[in-house]
Amino acid sequence: MKYVKDKIYLLQKDVFEEFPKFNDNFFDLCIVDPPYGASTTKNWNYNSNKKLQGFGGNWKLTSEVWDLLSQNDSFQSTYFWLKELKRVIKTTGSIWIHSTYHNSGFVNVCCQLLGLEIINEIVWYKRNSFPNLSGRRLTASHETILWVHKGGEKKREYVFNYEDSKAFFSSSDLLKEQGKQMRTVWDIPNNKTKNETQFGSHPTQKPLRVAERIVMLTGVKGGNLLVPFVGSGTEMVAGLKYDMNVFGFEIETKYFNLAKKRLESTLQETQTLLI
Repeated sequence: MKYVKDKIYLLQKDVFEEFPKFNDNFFDLCIVDPPYGASTTKNWNYNSNKKLQGFGGNWKLTSEVWDLLSQNDSFQSTYFWLKELKRVIKTTGSIWIHSTYHNSGFVNVCCQLLGLEIINEIVWYKRNSFPNLSGRRLTASHETILWVHKGGEKKREYVFNYEDSKAFFSSSDLLKEQGKQMRTVWDIPNNKTKNETQFGSHPTQKPLRVAERIVMLTGVKGGNLLVPFVGSGTEMVAGLKYDMNVFGFEIETKYFNLAKKRLESTLQETQTLLI
């Protein structure tokens, strides 16, 4: 299935299969919220003589550590989609990656191996996080978001809407002062509004406020946003509201339909505002 209308390109396809169809340097922004254990049917074949840039020089992939990592589905899939994103994102573009302790290590290592520069590590502080009912560990009250770009030897010219970041203010964020530089800790409650869940919800759905902040910081009006793992469609909604062309992929019929309904509603809202 597909939903293509105006600025929206939502396909019920496996993004791993669709990556080769993308043109180089096409997207201005990508927001990745990868499912844990994301995998691909792609056949992996690492040449033992292969070398990769990273950690200050070439790393020959013959060690026991690499042998262990190369057999891990999560590591393989992370490496693959990051490698493809490096190709399809513009040199002025950004990649934002959601992660927790389950996958943040893989993401960081893969970025370094591929020569992707981590601009900032964001700590999304969830003040109203769900308590730990077992009483056997600390209450998980944050997630990590990495802001990444292609790097390279030439001058780095990635988009950063600095003045917008300083002017940003939200009464729900107790850490951000209007007119002051935005810091790497974001105080954003994890609750969703009725609007965000009126058509259903996704188990790992992020509040729209998170995606809206990311798009505000690094979005390009009229530019192209890629969302490889759509889920409930939150990131695509944020991009559409910012007047970007939004491209997304979701393989589950239930969530494809959910995202479609949210995008249809958002498109109607934005068109109404223009009348």
